[in-house]
Amino acid sequence: MLESTPVTTFKGVGAAVAEKLAGLGIKSVQDVLFHLPFRYQDRTQLSPVGGLRPGVEAVISVEVVLADVVIRRRRSLMVRVADGTGSLMLRFFHFSQKQVEQFKPGTKLQCFGEVRRGPGMLEIVHPEYRLQTQGVALQETLTPFYPATEGVQQPTLRKLSDQALDLLDQNELLDYLPAKFLQQGNMPDLAAALRIAHRPPPGADVEALMSGMHPALRRLAFEELIAHRLGLRLLRVEAQKNTAPMVNPKGTLAQQLLASLSFNLTGAQQRVFQDVAEDMKTGAPMLRLVQGDVGAGKTIVAALAAANAVEAGYQVALMAPTEILAEQHLLNFSEWFEPMGVSVGWLSGKLRVAQRRNAIEAVAMGHQRIVVGTHALFQQDVEFLELGLAIIDEQHRFGVHQRMALRNKGAVDEKSGALSLPHQLIMTATPIPRTLAMTAYADLDCSIIDELPPGRKPVQTVAVESGRRGEVVQRVGQAVDAGRQVYWVCTLIEESESLQAEAAEDTVAMLNDMLPDKRIGLVHGRLKSAEKDAIMQSFKSCELDLLVATTVIEVGVDVPNASLMVIENAERLGLSQLHQLRGRVGRGSAQSSCILLYQAPLSQNAKERISIMRKTNDGFVIAQKDLEIRGAGEVLGTRQTGLAEFRIAELGRDADMLDDVSDVADALLSNSPKRVQGLIRRWIGEEKKDYGGV
Repeated sequence: MLESTPVTTFKGVGAAVAEKLAGLGIKSVQDVLFHLPFRYQDRTQLSPVGGLRPGVEAVISVEVVLADVVIRRRRSLMVRVADGTGSLMLRFFHFSQKQVEQFKPGTKLQCFGEVRRGPGMLEIVHPEYRLQTQGVALQETLTPFYPATEGVQQPTLRKLSDQALDLLDQNELLDYLPAKFLQQGNMPDLAAALRIAHRPPPGADVEALMSGMHPALRRLAFEELIAHRLGLRLLRVEAQKNTAPMVNPKGTLAQQLLASLSFNLTGAQQRVFQDVAEDMKTGAPMLRLVQGDVGAGKTIVAALAAANAVEAGYQVALMAPTEILAEQHLLNFSEWFEPMGVSVGWLSGKLRVAQRRNAIEAVAMGHQRIVVGTHALFQQDVEFLELGLAIIDEQHRFGVHQRMALRNKGAVDEKSGALSLPHQLIMTATPIPRTLAMTAYADLDCSIIDELPPGRKPVQTVAVESGRRGEVVQRVGQAVDAGRQVYWVCTLIEESESLQAEAAEDTVAMLNDMLPDKRIGLVHGRLKSAEKDAIMQSFKSCELDLLVATTVIEVGVDVPNASLMVIENAERLGLSQLHQLRGRVGRGSAQSSCILLYQAPLSQNAKERISIMRKTNDGFVIAQKDLEIRGAGEVLGTRQTGLAEFRIAELGRDADMLDDVSDVADALLSNSPKRVQGLIRRWIGEEKKDYGGV
C-alpha cells in the first residue's frame, strides 16, 4: 500500500533526509506523490537568442565569444555568447577559477535562465549551464518545481518523485472520489492525473499546465478542495456533538440596550440578531460568522447577543486581535452595559502582574460578566466560571487553534461532567468573497449585514501623485475651514514602529508649517494607551482639526464629523487595508472624500488597486478583487490562521468547482466515512487535529 510504505524505502533517503522530508509533511510514498509541483519550466525546446525578451525563461544553445573577470562595484565573471541570431551576456557573481577556464572562446554551451536587461545588452544572471560535447539534448518533459526546504532541494525532490511514479506503475492507489462524479466532470483517473502533474509528457498543453487549467491539475485541485471542505465540515460535526447553554431569556436587557441607543437598528441588523438569538436558544454550540462592510454595525449586534447571554446568567468573552481594537470594544461595551449594572472587565498582555492577577480572579469568580481582551483571554491560566458566549472579532487574524482554545473554556456540566461549549459569534469587517467563505469557513453558519445605516453617502475617492502634495494640503485647509475634520494617514513599508512614528512626526511638522492656524494631533503605535486614548478623544470631541496617524487608526474611534482622509504612499497598501482606512470617514451625513496620495511610477498591481478603490465602495467587490490579486493565503493571512495552505488549488482560479465540491463532500460525509478519513489524511495530514480530530 503506497499510503503506508515509508519514504525511507527509497534510495538516498537515510535518517537525516527522512527527518527533513518530515518537515515538508512527507513520510510515505503517497506523501511524495501528493507533494505536487507549484510551477513548471519549459526546457523542452531551444529559443533563438535574437528572439529573446526580458522576463522570459529560456533554453539557449550558444558559443562562447569572450569571457572576462570584471571588477566594478563587485567582482563578476562576464561571458559573452552568441548563436548566429544574436548575442547576450552570462553574468556570474560567484565563480571559481575552474569555471573561468571553462569558458574559452568557441566553447559550446546549453544554458537555461531568466533573461533580463543588462548594461548594453540582454543578460542571464547565474544561468544553469552544461558544456556541449555532442548534439543538443533537450528535456522530454516540463521541469517541475516543488515546495522545498533546507537540505532537500529540487534535484532530491525530482529523484524522489521519479521513484514514487515507478511504484505507482506497479501498485494501485486508492481513488476516494465516487466514479460518477469524475465521469460527470470528465476528469482523468487519479494515477493518470498524478503522472501528468509530476512529469507532463511531450505534447502536453504547456499553457494549460502553467496556468493550472489542465484537466489533470483540475482533477487534483478538485480532490484537494473536497478534502479541505470535509475537514471543516467534520470540525462542525464534532462541535455539534457537544452541548451548549440554552440562552433563552425574556430579552429585557437587550430591550434596555436598544432603548439607550441614539439610533434604530437597520433591517439587516435586526435579521442577523434574530439569527444569532435563535442559534443560542438551542442546546448545540452556535458557530456563526457575521460579515458586514465597514460601518455596517456589527458591534451592536454582538452587544445584543451579549445582553441575552448575561441575562440568562452566563459570562461573555470578547476577543480582538489588537490592543487598539480591544480598547475600542471596551469603551463601547462599558458605555452600553455599565449604566445597566453589568460589569465589563479588561484582560490584555500589557496588564501588570498584580492587575492581571486581580483580573483573572474576577473572571474566575464570575464577578466580571463581560470580559474584553486580546489573545490573553485564551491563555491557560484564565478560567471562566460560566462562559456562555465567545465573541471573536476579525477572525482571520486569529488561528483556528486560538479560537478552539477560547471555546474550550466553557463550563463543565455539574450533572454529566461533560464540557458545555460556549456559543461562538465571529465578526469580520473584512468582507469575505463567497468562494473563500465556502472553503475557509465551511464549519460556520454565515450571516451578512448587507445594509448601511440610513444617511450614509459613498465616500468619493481620488488618486493624486505626491508631487501635488501642496494642492492636497490646501484642500485639507478648506475642509477644516468648512467645519469638518480630517485624517492624514502615514504609511511606511518598514514594520519598524519608530520609523513610522518619525515619518508621522515629519508630516506633522510639514502640516504645521503650511497650516499654522489649524489644531493638529498625532497618534502612532509608540504612544502609551492612555496618551493614544486622550488624543483620539480630543479628535472625537472636535478639539483637534486634523489627526495625523499611522495605520493604528485602521480600526478606531467613530468620528462622524471627519469627512476627509488623506492616505500617503497608498500604493504600498493592500486593497482590504485601504478599504478599512477609508471606512473611518463617511460616518456622518456630510459628503466625505478620500485622497490616495501615491509615489510614481506605479506597478501594475498598484494601478489596479487604486483604480478599484476609485470605482467602488462595496467591500464585497473589493474583497473579491483582493482575492484575485493576492490569492487566498494572503487575504486570509493563512500563515496565522492555522489553516493548511493549498498545494495545488487556487480559489480565484477554481471557484467554478466549489458548488460541485460541496455536493461531493456532503455525499461522502453521508455515505462513505472511510473515504472521508482517507482524503483528509492524504491532503491535510494526520497532524491537523483541528480537522475533526483526524
